[in-house]
Amino acid sequence: MEKGWVEVYHTAHEYKATMAADLLENEGIKAILLNQHDSAYQTFGEIVVYVNANDEQKALELLKDLKH
Repeated sequence: MEKGWVEVYHTAHEYKATMAADLLENEGIKAILLNQHDSAYQTFGEIVVYVNANDEQKALELLKDLKH
């Protein structure tokens, strides 16, 4: 991931990562999803949500009740 972006959420479920990213986007925070699932075995790996470091605290607050 490029410098200046921080991880704020991770999950093994794509729909949960999409929900997290949508929640952030609705609050004006740009979110990037990075799918780290194994290409051969989709049950291994996670999807990580990144935001700009300047938005980290607000993003963490918004996502605190979302289960991984």
